[in-house]
Amino acid sequence: MSVFVRFEHVKKVYQMGEVQIEALRDATFTVGKGELCVIVGPSGAGKTTLLNILGGMDTLTQGRIFLENEEISAYSSKQLTAYRRHDIGFVFQFYNLVPNLTALENVELASQICKNPMDAAEVLRSVGLGDRLANFPAQLSGGEQQRVAIARALAKNPKLLLCDEPTGALDYTTGKAILKLLQIMSRRQGMTIIIITHNSALTAMADRVIQVKNGSVISVRTNDFPAPVEEIEW
Repeated sequence: MSVFVRFEHVKKVYQMGEVQIEALRDATFTVGKGELCVIVGPSGAGKTTLLNILGGMDTLTQGRIFLENEEISAYSSKQLTAYRRHDIGFVFQFYNLVPNLTALENVELASQICKNPMDAAEVLRSVGLGDRLANFPAQLSGGEQQRVAIARALAKNPKLLLCDEPTGALDYTTGKAILKLLQIMSRRQGMTIIIITHNSALTAMADRVIQVKNGSVISVRTNDFPAPVEEIEW
């Protein structure tokens, strides 16, 4: 499997007045094309910093980051804007839907800003919301809203899907349904997906597991036989 994401000795330092906070130190790892990768670690470990830098929402202090052999860590501000718009899909813990737009309009809004979007209605049907296209967010359950958020990210047809605690605000059953959807998208579409979580039980579903602690990548391992989401308990 070809290397798709590559972190090389990445360091991130935040300046808080006279105090320096080292959020990442010497983070080095790779993720293969088409893999479902879970980055796991406690709160404050550096997971979100990793995701934000990879997604072009934050910059690093030292090191290099590549996506498909393109050094995104060397991009200008204008290049990063295009990168976020065209290459990356984001799924956050909270859905960030526009309340006065329907599910279909929310997804169409994202697809309008990218080069090669997927059909919004078709993507919503693929996530099980074919009968909810005309519903507003307030008319949808939490799980349905999260599915709209995932559909919005997928409709951009991104090279990489980044998920920040995507089930953190959901109940157990709905959370499992969302994770199954992500696993299916990885398997069927060959999409590279990175999920960050504090829940170590989710590592069983991953092709690759990266463990982060105190700003350092302390282990990287691959799962030859990832578990179906149905078999995972937490």
